[in-house]
Amino acid sequence: MLIPYFILGDKVNTIFTEPFGIQQVMSAIIFFIGFLIMTTCILRFAFYGRGTLSPADPTKQLITVGLYKYSRNPMYIGVLLMLIGLSVLFGSNSLGMYTMFVFISFNIFIVFFEEPRLRKDFGEDYMNYCKRVRRWI
Repeated sequence: MLIPYFILGDKVNTIFTEPFGIQQVMSAIIFFIGFLIMTTCILRFAFYGRGTLSPADPTKQLITVGLYKYSRNPMYIGVLLMLIGLSVLFGSNSLGMYTMFVFISFNIFIVFFEEPRLRKDFGEDYMNYCKRVRRWI
């Protein structure tokens, strides 16, 4: 979350100087939901998939349970929700544009790197999983 900090600049210092309205409360909830999704997925990687987020130590088992029953990429959704929450919280169009850039980058990474590796590593199991579960939602 270092890049959003730099994008926001001095706006970060004003977050607690103004009273929280409904927009700030809703954006904090969106951020927190994204954080919970991301944390849940990281733990699922470690305990169920027996691996990490790093391509150097990928999961040894295809994860199709928990949030992965509904989306093939819930961790990315969690990160995007966190960025959306911050964009709304700070009313930052620049951070909103960065969020779009991150979404496009995630798509490129998933399609051209991650999915081919998963097809190679998990074969028919992954192909069947792709037929049952959408890439995003």
